[in-house]
Parts: sequence; C-alpha cells; structure tokens
Amino acid sequence: MSTCKIYTGRMPTGSGADLALLLLGSYRNLVDEVVDELARRGFPDARPSHEYAMRAIQAGADNASALGRSLAITKQAAAKTIAALTERGYVTTEASPLDARRRQVHLTEHGLALMRAGAAIFDEVRARWEQRLGAGELARLEEQLAQFVGDSPIRLDAPGWVARDQADGH
Repeated sequence: MSTCKIYTGRMPTGSGADLALLLLGSYRNLVDEVVDELARRGFPDARPSHEYAMRAIQAGADNASALGRSLAITKQAAAKTIAALTERGYVTTEASPLDARRRQVHLTEHGLALMRAGAAIFDEVRARWEQRLGAGELARLEEQLAQFVGDSPIRLDAPGWVARDQADGH
C-alpha cells in the first residue's frame, strides 16, 4: 500500500493549510513512534484507536452504547472495537448484573499494562523532543498549544466528520 504524501517537507508558507498539516504530521510522527516502540515491547497489535477506547472504558464507558457515545461512533463500530480488544486480551466482557442482555466491558491487566507502557513511551518521546528543541522551547510549544485548546477538555472521540464518513461507508 502506498502512502499519500501531502506535505512535501518544504518550508511552510504561513497558510492555515500548512499549519494543519504540520500539526497533523507532528501528531502522526509522535504516535507512529509510540506504536512502533509498543510493538518492540511486546504489544505488536496495539493501535491508537485502542488507546482511545481503553481510556473511555477506564473513564466509565462500560458497554458498547456508552463506548460509542464516548468515541462518537456507532454502537456497531463500538462493538467491533470491543471485540478486537477482547480478542487481543485487553478487555473482558461479562453479563451486566442489572440486565443479562447487556455486556459490561472491563480492562484486563494486559490492557492496563499496555496503557502503562504507552504512557512511559510517550514520556520517552517527549524527552527526545525536549533534547531536540530544548526544555524552554518545548515548554513554550506546550503552552502555546494549550492556549488553542483552552478550557475545553481534550476529546478522545473521532471528529464529527470522521464519524459521518464511517457511517457513509467511506
């Protein structure tokens, strides 16, 4: 499979589109580095979407409906995510004590270990970024990005247009 290369590595033009691509590229490089290192550390099947789902489960999304709402995906897509996480041993499901038709989702120790390893690797990558930029510059970058996030909680769900694309089969 070939990768579509949108950003050519040239100096940014100062356009909004270049800014968006630089932010996206930085995020992708950060996440790709973490996923590669997770594979080296014994989690070869870990994906970024697993992290988002497991964080939502840890925060209380304990069934497909709640997970779907948390990630802004359909209940069917959430059920597929839960099935993938169960198959990999990151979560277990059991009948709800309140409604036997409902399945409750729980993180396993293996899932928690993945989350701990991922957090440690993100810290290691951040330390490399700090070496590259300098402590002051990285702190400044983080402060600047925090200004754009503001007081809004950082959402782990897919943007609305991703959910719409998935619903449309794109």
